[in-house]
Amino acid sequence: MNYKLVIFDFDGTLADSFPYFLRTVNKLAVTYNFPTINTDDVDQLRGLDARQMMKRAKLPAWKIPLIARSFIRMMADDIDQIQLFDGVPALLKQLADAGVRLAIVSSNSEANIRRVLGPDLAALITYYGCGTSLFGKQQKFRKAMSKSSVLSSETLCVGDEVRDMEAAREASTTFGGVAWGYTRADVLQSYTTWPLFQTPTAILQVVLG
Repeated sequence: MNYKLVIFDFDGTLADSFPYFLRTVNKLAVTYNFPTINTDDVDQLRGLDARQMMKRAKLPAWKIPLIARSFIRMMADDIDQIQLFDGVPALLKQLADAGVRLAIVSSNSEANIRRVLGPDLAALITYYGCGTSLFGKQQKFRKAMSKSSVLSSETLCVGDEVRDMEAAREASTTFGGVAWGYTRADVLQSYTTWPLFQTPTAILQVVLG
């Protein structure tokens, strides 16, 4: 076994929530006074990291938590529209069966995440670090490792955004990016020397060796 703990991001990594984000983001734009997103802009926006996106939208930092909370509440009302990516349930079960500890660190709420996972998969997660700030994941990564009694060298963080990679670096863990998330695969790959995971099965192969 190469890793004893795998810390997953949720939206865009385990859950296919980007289509829902696109359906709701313009409602948030009207409420919080930032530019709406046109269909033609989506590919370009997926090439931006979080800081670049904030700059484009001219969003002050204090507004980010308000927007995030509103989005999480909207998702809670429409949780039946959010599904796990194909292969994710099998991935989580096989990792847990192999004795790997599992954690989820996300800006989404624990309640939303548990509802999407369902009770059986939710019970496999040994640590939930939810409601994290946009650039505060590294603290929850460290807490997950501490609670799991696992070293940073024994930990793999899996995510779909540049900020996930930056947080993993701050926490001195290995980062593995997924090719199917919010950030365009070519952009995410440019930030890491590790090949991106193309399927959930590829994560299993790397973790178990």
